[in-house]
Amino acid sequence: DGSTSTFGAPQADTFTTTKLPEGKAIAAPAEFREASAAKAYTAESAARLLASASLPRPGARIAAYVPGDGEFDPSPLIAVARERGCSIHVPVLKRRAHGMAFGPLDAPSRAWRPNRYGIPEPGGIASLLRRPMDLDLVLVPLVAFDAQGHRLGMGAGYYDRAFSFLLRRRCWQRPRLLGLAFDAQEAPSIPSAAWDVPLWGVLTETRLIRCRTPLAATA
Repeated sequence: DGSTSTFGAPQADTFTTTKLPEGKAIAAPAEFREASAAKAYTAESAARLLASASLPRPGARIAAYVPGDGEFDPSPLIAVARERGCSIHVPVLKRRAHGMAFGPLDAPSRAWRPNRYGIPEPGGIASLLRRPMDLDLVLVPLVAFDAQGHRLGMGAGYYDRAFSFLLRRRCWQRPRLLGLAFDAQEAPSIPSAAWDVPLWGVLTETRLIRCRTPLAATA
């Protein structure tokens, strides 16, 4: 649609009202931002919440994302991470097996290209890409979440496949998966499958939630 994000790249298309599997409707993501603005909350307040929890760690390897219209904008969190000397990466979709790697946000312009969904990604220089297990903290977009760390995404399963190795670990190590959402996106319960990778926590415009999951409990 020609609009640009704070990353200076075209935004993904707006997505509309989503329903949870049990049929409970969740407001359209475009409405989340409007509701948040009405409460005078901003992503900057979330960045302060994250910093107060001493996250991210200085020098950490962080994965963020290029926000679509209505998604929680991670730009203020990225600014905090840069101040702490962190390296920032964003998803790069692989052509085979619906895999995902991560490329540097500060990659040269020649490395950027739109993926199959029209979202810009720095995947043009293979030597710059990092594997999911190379990261320390991953900021994850979502449509809905619950306190147990279950997440409803857009349905393609990229994050679950990329971080499936976390399910095979006895304790929660790295990376930590931190969902970014507005308070209005919380649901009482979201059904999950055996292959769903739970979130370590969720950051909203008002709260940093440590999810009640066995993996998060051992972090």
